[in-house]
Amino acid sequence: MTTPHAIRSDAAIDTDIAALDLADPLAPFRARFALPDGVLYLDGNSLGALPVATGERVQQALQHEWGTGLIRSWNSADWIGAPQRVGGKIARLIGAQPHEVVVADSTSANLFKLIVAALQASPARRTVLSEPGNFPTDLYMIESALATVGGDRRLVLAPRAELAAHIDDDTALVLLTHVHYKTAEMHDMAAVTAAAHARGALVLWDLSHSVGAVPLALNACRADLAVGCGYKFLNGGPGAPAFLFVAERHQATLQSPLGGWMGHARPFAFVDHYEPAPGVARFLCGTPPILALTALEAGVDLHLEVDMTQIATKARALAALLIERVEAQCAAYGVSLVGPRADAPRGSHVSFRHPEGYAIMQALIARGVIGDFRAPDIMRFGLTPLYLRFADVAAAADTLADVLRTEAWRDPAFQVRQPVT
Repeated sequence: MTTPHAIRSDAAIDTDIAALDLADPLAPFRARFALPDGVLYLDGNSLGALPVATGERVQQALQHEWGTGLIRSWNSADWIGAPQRVGGKIARLIGAQPHEVVVADSTSANLFKLIVAALQASPARRTVLSEPGNFPTDLYMIESALATVGGDRRLVLAPRAELAAHIDDDTALVLLTHVHYKTAEMHDMAAVTAAAHARGALVLWDLSHSVGAVPLALNACRADLAVGCGYKFLNGGPGAPAFLFVAERHQATLQSPLGGWMGHARPFAFVDHYEPAPGVARFLCGTPPILALTALEAGVDLHLEVDMTQIATKARALAALLIERVEAQCAAYGVSLVGPRADAPRGSHVSFRHPEGYAIMQALIARGVIGDFRAPDIMRFGLTPLYLRFADVAAAADTLADVLRTEAWRDPAFQVRQPVT
């Protein structure tokens, strides 16, 4: 069983680090999360921590809206409006208008819908452009969409430095993850979007490692389409619903390939023929998962209280501390930084490479320092400014150094691969 004393930290953790925590304007938000004792939560961020308010909100939905209101709550509690209501709140975090964002389905399903819609809107263009090493589901959904649309459509993967040169008059869609899930490298959204528009292509941005972590300005960048998940930095809970963005200028022409009843213009007319709803609502599909949406809304509401500039500023400072401390103590053991340094454009996680990265991460988790592993050799540490302290980051780096120094990772138990890494 993990106990607080299992987390190693050098004596008193430097005075300057303590001073950083005392001066942190985001420090009060830590109490707004249910964080277990004896754990430093630096997941990368495949699951954000539980906001304290979420339990109460979900209980309200369970006991009163469902338990007492029953079917009436689709109207009285506005369950039916939840996808647009929560989408409108997320719009404020991504620099969009409320009527351009809706919560629906999963990130993968939303990618499929928007890829197919973009391809069908440009029948004379054959190419979808992305980069090697993009998040797998993005690439898998491109392949699935191409197979669905048919014809001689193709996927082209170009290295990041060569992307602009590969956008041509045959490009229908450029699909990129704004913040890379392994390295935290960040694309210049405005520049890539402008390059695509110059050749008549659309751009679809995956914001899963961006929303709630870095400031976003979709409309200022002239973004066309975007998706993002709700369970990472938005703290919506495991399997939280995702969201999608369609710029207002495209809403009348793009069509969802999944004509579900919630995307119908008159879902309760119960007619036989599909008629797409006006606006972004046409990209809804099935009945919204209300309990999951309730949890997500609690996490989104918490973020709406925060200045995203403050989040980004603290995230860079946390990254600088982690990189400096890990490199000073762990480089001699074969640990090396993957991705940009703290002063470069980046997301809110830091990754390090080591040939035994999986076993090392398991040894860290056993000591209460929870990060994650991404094959083949990446140890990923999420830096969530709302609940992480500078002292936590310093202690995590010191614990990593101790695991390496003592070779605790060689324990056979840490070599066994779990289904989820």
